[in-house]
Formats: sequence, structure tokens, C-alpha cells
Amino acid sequence: MISTSLDQTLVKGHKNYGQITDELLANTEGRPPLWWLVGIGLGGLMLAFGGWAMYTSVTVGLGTWGLTNSVAWGWDIINFVWWIGIGHAGTAFTIFFLVFRQKWAASINRSAEAMTVFAVMCAGLFPLIHMGRPWLAFFIMPYPNTRLLWVNYNSPLFWDVLAISTYLIMSITLWYIGMVPDLATIRDRTKNKLRKTIYGIFSLGWDGSLYTYNRYETLMKLLGGLAAPLVISVHTIVALDFAVSVLPGWHATILPPYFFAGAIFSGFAMVLTLMILMRKVFNISDYVTLKHFDNIAHVLKYGSLVIGLAYAIELFLAWYSGVEYEIYTFFNARASGSFSTAFWIMVVCNAIVPQVFWFKKARKSLLSLFIVSVLINVGMWYERFVILVSSLAEDFLPSSWTSYQPTIVDIGIYVGTFGLFIVGMLLFVRFIPVIAINEVKPISRIGKENKKTEKHVE
Repeated sequence: MISTSLDQTLVKGHKNYGQITDELLANTEGRPPLWWLVGIGLGGLMLAFGGWAMYTSVTVGLGTWGLTNSVAWGWDIINFVWWIGIGHAGTAFTIFFLVFRQKWAASINRSAEAMTVFAVMCAGLFPLIHMGRPWLAFFIMPYPNTRLLWVNYNSPLFWDVLAISTYLIMSITLWYIGMVPDLATIRDRTKNKLRKTIYGIFSLGWDGSLYTYNRYETLMKLLGGLAAPLVISVHTIVALDFAVSVLPGWHATILPPYFFAGAIFSGFAMVLTLMILMRKVFNISDYVTLKHFDNIAHVLKYGSLVIGLAYAIELFLAWYSGVEYEIYTFFNARASGSFSTAFWIMVVCNAIVPQVFWFKKARKSLLSLFIVSVLINVGMWYERFVILVSSLAEDFLPSSWTSYQPTIVDIGIYVGTFGLFIVGMLLFVRFIPVIAINEVKPISRIGKENKKTEKHVE
């Protein structure tokens, strides 16, 4: 349960409900600022670059990528796993708020859910384009057909399709249903007929009655409960893409929990990065306080310990197994060989740097919070790179060993997904309140009620 001291700092300023509504709808009712237009332009350019890279991949072929006969998975699968990991934070925050009743997450979960939706969209592009013939993607969907073909349930590609599609549907549902009361508020406040019609359609006839609120709360708790096991299963399935193989460095039962911990870790880091930026540009420091960042920093420092433990266990198991291939992969190829630079960047950024959050001063500094959160996601990208490329580039047979370098097309697709993410997030913050008004209002009264209770007791 949340402490009284935390309750008193959830929303600063002793605001009434009218002030909260006015301040949190400011981003949707005013004119778009210059930084928003610049951001949309930059995101659009990145998206165009990615569109060119995808077009090249489809029309010319996957030979435009840096793949080789040995490294058949490259930046595409690295970035797929990385984006999926980032997409775990939104659902995790919703679970914290709905299932575990952590009220501090109310100011963050709306933006975290939006981040999840767009991150999963970015992730889904990579397996699709990696097929080489994306127009035949329907072949892996399990539906009755007349082709006398059925999906291959032993294929990791099919597992990824189920994992991504299920997670995306659940993420969009949670995100959208949570917005309905705020969409109705915008509908009732706007004078523009077109906006009133559009927001009226998407608010699903919300009337704000007690009966409607009760049904809404029940539905959100049910969705949160359904999403909880989904968060665990999705990245577990992604980990099994590797674990079911026999390649050294992949064939390990630790990968599912290790990948899950890494997903929560990287997702929370990205949420921290975005919320620091949003807090600044939208002037919502009364709603997203240093206490919120302090809580996320605590999650990151403990997550860093879990990740560091996973790295140590991997090295120990490789040594203890006595299998020369495993020993070579972890100690020679990764720790001291061809991929040592990426390996130690991974270790430093993920297992060492976040330990600064043991110091209160680091948790209270926006600069240190921002830098560490960015370094964590850099480290998590290198973790995916090390896991994937090192096992493929130097496998059992030295005669097949090769180096791997991405091409401009690989880089273009990755940049394009950043463009998609930026454009999606900017459109979200333009038309939807970045903080859930209906969830913040109840907790804004908690501090006042506690103070009244204390005076009454005196």
C-alpha cells in the first residue's frame, strides 16, 4: 500500500477539480506550439527515410541488409526484441495502478500506455519485413483456408505473430478504454462541431453517472488482470525464439525470466526519459513530481541488480557446464573477443550505472535521471546485439565464422521506426490529455483528506 507521505505529494498545489481539468486539457485545446511542429517535421523525415529503406528491402530483396549465411538475424531482430522490451512498461504501469493499487502510477500510466502501443507497432514491422515477402504474411495466420496449408506451430515466427498481435490488441484496448472519460470531457467542453462529433463518437456515449463509472472501474480491473499474465508471456515467447535453438549462448533456460526482467527494466527507463521531457514541455510538474521519478528510480536500481545477476549466472553456467562451445562464446567471443566492446557497454550501462540511484541526490536530479535512463536503453540495445550476433557470427564451425555490419538500409528501417514512434507520440499529446484526468482527480484529494483527519484527531 502507498504511504501517507507519498499520498500528500501525488498532486501539488491543492488544486480543485476545475483547475486540474483546465491544466491537463491545455495541450488539446490550444494551438500547437513550435516545438511540436518541429518534432512532427523531424519525425516525418525519419519516417520517410524508413519508408525508403522498407521499399528497397521489398523491391530489391533482403540482400540489401547486412545479413550473411551465418548471421541470418541482424539488426531487424535486434530492434524487434528491443522495441518489444520498451513496450512492456505501459502495461506494467496499468497493472501497478489497477491491480496493485499503486496510486502514484495514475499520473504516468496514460503516457506509458501510449508508448507501449507505438513501441509494439514499431516492433511488429521487423518480423513482417524480415519475411521478405510481406504481402504473404497472411500465410502464418491460423484461419480456415482452401490452400490445404496450415501454420507451422513449431516456428518461432508464428509464436511472434501471436505474441505481438495479442499484446497489441490488449495494449490498445487498455489505452482506449482508459481514455473514454477524458474524451467525454473534451466533447462537453469544445465549441467546435467537428471536434464535438469526433470526440463524441469515441467517448461511446459516456454520461458520467455512478452506474457508468462502476461498470468502467470493473472493466478496467478485469482488463488489468488479463494483461498481467500477458506481460510475462509475451517476452517469454520472444526469449524462446532463442532458447529453443542449440546454439551456444542461446540454449539456456534462464533466457525467459532474464528477457522479462530486461523488458521491464528498459521499459521503465524509456518511461522515465519521456516523462522528464513531457514534464518540462507541458509544465506538469505539479502532477509528475520528483516523488514519481524517485519511485521509478527505485524500480530501475533493483532491476539493474536483477540484470547484473543474470549476466553473472550466464557466465557461471557457461563455466560450470564444461562445454567448450559455451565457454568460448561467453568468455572469448563476448567478454574478451570480437564483441567485447559491446559486451562491456552492456554491463556498464545496465548493471553498474543505475546503481547511482542508491544515492538520494541522484534520484532527485533530473539531469542524472535523464542521463541514466538514456544509458540504460543504450545498454539494453547492446545486450540484444551481443546475445544475437555473437552466437550467430561465431558458432560451432570456425570455417563459417564471419563479421557483421549493418547497411544503410538496416539503419534506415531502424530510424524509420523512431520516426513512427515520434510521430505517434506527438499526435497523442496533441489530441489526448497526457495524464488521465479521471484518475488524477481522486488522488488529488488524498493529501487534503489526510490533513483533515490529522486535525480531527488532534
